[in-house]
Amino acid sequence: MSTTPETMTTYEHVQLDSKGVPVIVGTTMKVVELVMAQMAYGWSPEELHFQHPYLTLGQIHSALAYYWDHKEELDADIERRRQYAEDERRNAGLSPLAGKLHKQKFPS
Repeated sequence: MSTTPETMTTYEHVQLDSKGVPVIVGTTMKVVELVMAQMAYGWSPEELHFQHPYLTLGQIHSALAYYWDHKEELDADIERRRQYAEDERRNAGLSPLAGKLHKQKFPS
């Protein structure tokens, strides 16, 4: 297994990992994960910083700038992740607890 070194981008706090995925320098956080948190909760950069205190505001703003400049590509990744989660949820079926509750509510 060969490892490809990380590649810096023109964004001071964003680098591409060995698979070409943009991550925040010095962390394991992917840019897309930060963006998904912002989308899900409507958080401002300051709130993102409060929720992720190990990130600086500079790192957050750099990651968000990277997102806006690569929006189409990252939105496709977000949609792929959403579809994967939906497929997994659908394939998992009812949990044992949900099955028991369903039977109590709708006895056969």
